[in-house]
Order: sequence, then structure tokens, then C-alpha cells
Amino acid sequence: LVQFADKLDFSKSRLEDNYRDKFRYYCWEDVEKVDFIYDEEDKLLTIKIIEEIDEYSVQKIRRRVDYEIERDMPKKIIFDFDSVTFMDSAGIGFIIGRYKLANMLGIELEIANLTYSVKKIFEMSGILKLIPVINLKEKIS
Repeated sequence: LVQFADKLDFSKSRLEDNYRDKFRYYCWEDVEKVDFIYDEEDKLLTIKIIEEIDEYSVQKIRRRVDYEIERDMPKKIIFDFDSVTFMDSAGIGFIIGRYKLANMLGIELEIANLTYSVKKIFEMSGILKLIPVINLKEKIS
């Protein structure tokens, strides 16, 4: 899908933006476990993952996240794990892959709001040595 979307000529006209939004809706309507917030001023993409990250769900999430990263080309990406209830080794692979993609594109990557179980998995895997952890809840209040 990402390769197909890249071949489409999306200009800035209002009519074409409408078609682009419809294309995104129909292509990604089955990916409900991720919310994206893009701040154009700060070029910050916040990716909030909802529910669980397992081998089945990670394939859909990976395609959607990669598409959003390539489309927005942010300076910084924050993965928010506040609502993640379960994560297996596929989730570790997913995060390492996005870390490599971000490094390749010159994008800063952070993870935020780790639940206890996700933090334990990240500690055991060594991800916390590679990727900085922040607490968005404290920054907001």
C-alpha cells in the first residue's frame, strides 16, 4: 500500500486532499489500534498504540506507522504505550525496526508512558539502552 500511495500524485489542492483522505480511510479502516497526532509546527508525530501488540496486529500497525512516517517526515516521533495491555516479541521487533527507520531518515525517536509489563519487556530486550523514555503525563500536567 505504501508503494502504491507513493506513486499517486497528491498535490495541495483542496479537492485532491479530499481524495487523499478518502484513500487513507479506505486503506487503513481495519487498523484501529493506533492513533496519530501530527504537530506541523514542531514536526512532531505522536503515535499512540492502543490495546495489544502481538504477531497478528503488528503487521497492520507496521504498515500504517511506516506510511505515516514517510508521509509526514517529522523531526521527532514519540511512541505512546499508555494503553498497551500486552506485547510480545513481535512488538520488540516492531520498535527496533522503527528505530532503524528513524535513524536512517534522521528522525529522533522516543518512547513514552510505558506500562509496567511493557517496561519489563523493554528492559529485558535492551531497548531502553537505545531509545530514550519520557513520561508525557508529567509534561502535560
